[in-house]
Amino acid sequence: MRLSRSFLPTLKENPAEAQIVSHRLMLRAGLIRQTASGIYAWLPAGLKVLRNISQIVREEQDRVDAQEVLMPTLQSADLWRRSGRYDAYGPEMLRIQDRHKRELLYGPTNEEMVTDLFGQTVKSYKDLPQVLYHIQWKFRDEMRPRFGVMRGREFLMKDAYSFDVDYASAVATYRRMMLAYLRTFQRLGVRAVPMRADTGPIGGELSHEFLILAPTGESGVFYDAALEDQDWLDEPVDTNSAEALEAFFNRVTTPYAATDEMHDVTAWDGVPDDRKREGRGVEVGHIFYFGTKYTQAMDVSVSGADGAQFYPEMGSYGIGVSRLAGAIIEACHDENGIIWPDSVAPFRAAILNLKSGDAVCDAVCEQIYAKAPEAFLYDDRAERAGVKFADADLMGHPWQIVVGPRSAKEGRVELKRRATGERQELSVDEALALVLAG
Repeated sequence: MRLSRSFLPTLKENPAEAQIVSHRLMLRAGLIRQTASGIYAWLPAGLKVLRNISQIVREEQDRVDAQEVLMPTLQSADLWRRSGRYDAYGPEMLRIQDRHKRELLYGPTNEEMVTDLFGQTVKSYKDLPQVLYHIQWKFRDEMRPRFGVMRGREFLMKDAYSFDVDYASAVATYRRMMLAYLRTFQRLGVRAVPMRADTGPIGGELSHEFLILAPTGESGVFYDAALEDQDWLDEPVDTNSAEALEAFFNRVTTPYAATDEMHDVTAWDGVPDDRKREGRGVEVGHIFYFGTKYTQAMDVSVSGADGAQFYPEMGSYGIGVSRLAGAIIEACHDENGIIWPDSVAPFRAAILNLKSGDAVCDAVCEQIYAKAPEAFLYDDRAERAGVKFADADLMGHPWQIVVGPRSAKEGRVELKRRATGERQELSVDEALALVLAG
């Protein structure tokens, strides 16, 4: 994309309404714009980030044999009456009537709808297990939406739902999904710690939330330093083996980890002092096992091996995709702007033409840009070098390819790594090899 032709409106000053880092930087870097209270339009660069996050989430769900579907945003109120949650959910649910006076709602979550879809289709234990997921927009009418996409009313979410034949199988699915989540966050370039959590309005008896460690996080966290090193996620885990999944689960959940709300001082005292860590975290995912809560309430059963009907065991698994865009910025920024991890950045590099209109500079920039137009944001504006450097830092591209008159005559460029500030002078081919690697 050529910056001179792009819809990428950056701001020099911090917007007055933005209270936290991610909200300020998403507005200043031209990723989003507010259209109503707690509702945002995603501009081209922001949408690229959202799609990159979604794709990583999708690939890790597919890796554990979850199947993607797409459920509607609008749901029938009758489904929620069957589960008993329609009146109990509260004012966060946006209730709607169509022209025929039928009651609908803008889905805040999809347990009811997916249970109904499952009940229409699956009739025998032979068809279990099933894990269905989708990446879809949700709406919760927050009383005080704030912090940009971190606590908005409309948000993009990956929610998955599992159906298993018995408790042991359901727990294995839960553990498999925990592995998928940790791999997802690792690929996104952030460290997330799983913490035992309250099940809340979704219900159930086994629940963990995932918090990205960030100094500006909304929740206080206490955790064992044994959880900081997650390189072992690269080790293979046999996801079809209950024993292998149990060993993985114990490795992840045995060290102490808790938010303010779940903090157990007695248990915390048992952590060696040199391994105690305190900080802040941003919740980006939550997984639940809740047994037959919904299948029983909605009378969705299947036939067992003995011919008798039984209610399948369920779990649900959510990742805040749009929230992750803000959470990653909370964890990955400096005083100059965003520092995108390579895997989610809207562009791999900015090409900074320090003398637009100079024949040699223009030719070198065009040569680089032609190699991979989708990977580069080419700053071809007739602006001062300082403005280009500042905008590139603000937008957080992993690399900056700086093309100036002197080096361009020699077929060389300066390559800057945004995360470290390291600079090196290289040939065009050497710079391209580094930027496009992986």
